[in-house]
Parts: sequence; C-alpha cells; structure tokens
Amino acid sequence: MEIKKNPKFNLENYSKLFIQLGLVLALFVTYVAIEHKTYDKTYGDLGVADLGNEIEDETLVINAPPPPPPPPATPPPPTPEKIEVVEDDKEIEETVIESTETDESESVEVEEIVEAVEEEEVIEDVPFSIIEDVPVFPGCTGTNQQKKDCLNDKMAKHVQRYFDAELANELGLPSGKKRIYVQFKIDKDGSITSIQARAPHPRLKTEAERIVKKLPKMKPGRQRGKAVRVGYTLPITFNVE
Repeated sequence: MEIKKNPKFNLENYSKLFIQLGLVLALFVTYVAIEHKTYDKTYGDLGVADLGNEIEDETLVINAPPPPPPPPATPPPPTPEKIEVVEDDKEIEETVIESTETDESESVEVEEIVEAVEEEEVIEDVPFSIIEDVPVFPGCTGTNQQKKDCLNDKMAKHVQRYFDAELANELGLPSGKKRIYVQFKIDKDGSITSIQARAPHPRLKTEAERIVKKLPKMKPGRQRGKAVRVGYTLPITFNVE
C-alpha cells in the first residue's frame, strides 16, 4: 500500500512565494542601507570645570616703619658777655696796634735769591749700536748708516792687514776656528782708549791690543749734539791648522 502526502504540507507548492519574499526582503535591506545617514558628533560647552578648590584671599599686613626719633633739642644760645659800663671820669687803657706798613725812608732787608742751576745730564759712554751720530773713520762719508757700515768695513780690513796669522799656528793651539774679542772706546777727541782683549792665549791678546793701537784717529761720535765716548767691540776670527 503506497502512502500519499497531504497536498497542504507539500512545500514545493510555496517555492515561488518564498522566492518573492526573499527578493522583497533583500530590496528592503538595500534601501535601508542606502537611505541611512550618519552625522558628526558634536560636544556641547560644559563650561569651566570647578574642582572645588577654593583659594582663600590672603590679607597682606604692611608694618609701617617706626617714626624717626625727634631731633635733638637746639642748645640755648651762649650768654652774652656782660658789658661793663665805665664812668666818664675813669681812664681806660687803649691797646695800640702797630702799623706794618714801611716808610720809604726805611730800608728793607731782602734775602738774596739764589737761582738753582739745573745740572746738565752728563753722558759718559754710549754703545756704538745706539749712538745718534757714529764716529767717522777717515775716508768714510754718506748717511749715518753708511758711515757705520764703512767703519765696520775699515776695521775688518785693518785687522787683515796687521794681524799676524802665523802666530796662532806657532802657539800649538788645537786646530779649528778661534776668536778674539777686543773692546775699546773712541774718545771725545777721536782717539782710541781703554783697550781690553779676550783671547785663547796671552800672546794673541797682546797681538790684538797691538793692532788696535794702530787704528787712526777718528771723528768722535755725538749724542744730542755733544761729543761723547763710544764703546766698540771688534771681533777677530782666524783658523788654526
């Protein structure tokens, strides 16, 4: 025996209805989604927050400085001297003030005024390097610097001419370069004085002094327009073989 279904409970009969309901529901959801509007959030003014901390007003108390002390009382004026009234018949001694004026007939003694004589600065010796007007070796001319260079050149030629170079080799000194320093002064009259020499041997010292004494008389150097003594150092260099 075959079992038959009740046609009322057959769902295939309602399939078209279900499809139409689904389409309507989908169109409704789409419409709602399109028409939905969103708005930016706005916040209202809440005002100033009151934290409940009340600041009490402070009262400043200013202490006024104490008043200055009263000025000291002015001392009373001195008591005036008592004036003594003298009767007319009483004699009063008068004080005679002598006059300090002198009469033309009287002689007045005046102390002699001695004028102080300013001592001039005495210039003794001036180094050759700072002399204003250098000493002039015979035959030298030109400016001050040219005269200085000429004097140095003449001194070197004088040493080459008169110095005995063979003497150094005879003394048995070790070989090498040797130096002799001769210091002297060109005096106010141009003569050579105060000769002193330093040498590696006494005989060389004597030889150096000898050739310096042979220098000619020069024109003296001048400082501030006056002739002065000028110090000069003459180095003598030679080789010992």
